[in-house]
Amino acid sequence: MTVVVERTEVAIIGAGPAGLVLAHLLARAGIDCVILEDCSRAHVEGRVRAGVLEFPTVELLRELGLTDRLDREAMIHRGVEFAFGGQRRRIDFEALTGRHITVYGQREVVRDLIASWLDRGGALHFEVSDVVIHDADGDRPSVTYRADGRSHRLDAAIVAGCDGFQGVSRASVPAGALEVAERNYPFAWLGILAEAPPTTEELIYSSHERGFALYSMRSPTITRLYLQVAPDDTVGHWPAERIWDELATRLPTDAGFELRQGPILETAITAMRGFVASPMRHGRLFLAGDAAHIVPPTGAKGLNLAVADVVVLADAVERFLRRGDPRGLDGYSAVCLRRVWRIQRFSAWMTAMLHRFDGGDRFARQLQLAELEQVTTSVAAATSLAEIYVGLPFERR
Repeated sequence: MTVVVERTEVAIIGAGPAGLVLAHLLARAGIDCVILEDCSRAHVEGRVRAGVLEFPTVELLRELGLTDRLDREAMIHRGVEFAFGGQRRRIDFEALTGRHITVYGQREVVRDLIASWLDRGGALHFEVSDVVIHDADGDRPSVTYRADGRSHRLDAAIVAGCDGFQGVSRASVPAGALEVAERNYPFAWLGILAEAPPTTEELIYSSHERGFALYSMRSPTITRLYLQVAPDDTVGHWPAERIWDELATRLPTDAGFELRQGPILETAITAMRGFVASPMRHGRLFLAGDAAHIVPPTGAKGLNLAVADVVVLADAVERFLRRGDPRGLDGYSAVCLRRVWRIQRFSAWMTAMLHRFDGGDRFARQLQLAELEQVTTSVAAATSLAEIYVGLPFERR
């Protein structure tokens, strides 16, 4: 069988935010790379995911010349609101940190990244299959795959595993080489995308006796909403009327709240988990983003954490390939994991503070309310939340 042999400096597996941002960073440094993606372009660009971009994430995209559409269409949020006990209280990010967040859907980010990459002549192969990583523990790794009915082998100096939680990259690491820490939460999120103009200008996190709810948005005409549900629930149990009724129960406060309704475009249930695999490296294979870690979505950190990983990885790869300095690669996992665990702590704290836990007693509920009272009235507590929510600085040389 004829095998098409190709050569690149970095083989990137996965065309999600981690892989695409890494490709742009490497290209800026003059490093050749090829992206392999097992899904179609339409599927990759159509996936509904997170929509909150941290301040450093947007600044990085701007450095890369990738914010033309974002600057026209994104929404700037200078704070966030917490609803509890019949009231809403706002935390002012800009007053506390001088920074803000940007609401711009992950699929919009991915569309921008793909369009720019292809416009620049970047190599990106969709709908590849049978991806296998070879000799990751040596100095000449390769990736074999099938595309267009032919077998291919991609030789590289570095392999970047950016293919998500279910991808082949982490699964390629030999048994026992990774240590896994995991927490599964006893609830899930029902995500709702609705064609309805937003009621408010900023996100509302609601801690209600019936369960958590989040009011968010994707554009001036599209609302993104979430409801805490049972982990074994299904979207079939949630017709439109029930969704709107439950949101109308969990979101209103004494300050008033107009829940604008419209056609529901999409619903999906997402499990809540925290997961970290370490180290984030095996030989010349480097894991980034969801391939290495998952955070519960309460703190809106998944995409941003993936970007932080590849900022570190791109710098390390450049130092190694251009200067022969392996120290960045050797330190990659430790540098990334410091941030990963800070964000895991933040996301776990937000999740515990806002969600209803089955079997929780009145004492536990009052502790949640006291925590919300503290974080929305203490400048020190609010600043601590705001600093992480708007985004920790990237670790860059």
